[in-house]
Amino acid sequence: MTSPYTNIVILTGAGISAESGIQTFRAVDGLWENCRVEDVATPEGFAADPDFVQDFYNQRRSKLQEITIQPNAAHLALGELEARFSGSLTIITQNIDDLHERGGNTNVIHMHGELLKARCSASEEVVEHKGDIVTGDLCSCCKTPAQLRPHIVWFGETPLKMDVIELAIEKADLFVAIGTSGNVYPAAGFVQAAKMYGAHTLEINLEPSAAENQFEEKRYGKASVEVPALVVELLASE
Repeated sequence: MTSPYTNIVILTGAGISAESGIQTFRAVDGLWENCRVEDVATPEGFAADPDFVQDFYNQRRSKLQEITIQPNAAHLALGELEARFSGSLTIITQNIDDLHERGGNTNVIHMHGELLKARCSASEEVVEHKGDIVTGDLCSCCKTPAQLRPHIVWFGETPLKMDVIELAIEKADLFVAIGTSGNVYPAAGFVQAAKMYGAHTLEINLEPSAAENQFEEKRYGKASVEVPALVVELLASE
């Protein structure tokens, strides 16, 4: 049997990492319940209290590197899909963790940044950074060194690699959204673009998202169950 798909694009959100122990932002017990978005996820919040913002992300960065935080079955299944699929697979993630990479994926676009990287606040050069960032930690890229900040896209800032994302969606013949709320743009609009270009669209989530009516196919349940099942189906047609 020949696979009906040659270009798969998968959008992932917090739901795929929640089963690995990554606390989400929007759940009832999520991170936003303990902090105001304006205080920790905006350029204005960083300018007003950089120490508080750095500490918030330092805690997230430390948590991500704990031995208990590991890729779950959904991440591992997508890694297997990339390794065995004869076509093109692109992962677009709203998540700032590295669980896709640890699960075996290499073609990953982090549209909201990466927790294990730091960015120069002046030149925007990005460097690997697994330790804490504190006030006074300066870049090495500028003639006059500038403060390092988390490599995170905050509210009011433009998501990363949108040109690459748009091109991938344009070429997709299968678009899958996994563990997304459907509330955050521009990611919430990707399904409409994929449909416009002729892709089959599928939502995998614990419950219907805000964009549920845009998807042709829906599967509801744990990502760790539904994603491996989908991967088995896709590889069976190879």
